[in-house]
Amino acid sequence: MTAVVEFYQFLMKRKKFWLIPIFVVLFLVGGLLLLTQGSVVAPLIYTLF
Repeated sequence: MTAVVEFYQFLMKRKKFWLIPIFVVLFLVGGLLLLTQGSVVAPLIYTLF
């Protein structure tokens, strides 16, 4: 959790707000990959793509 706080402080101090959408998308795709791996939800996700 400290890494998230430090990353947030870095973004606010350096004013690199354009990085926020990139990391949100990466986090969502990573969560989707973890959810589909060996899950009952996997066939539903595969039909979306």
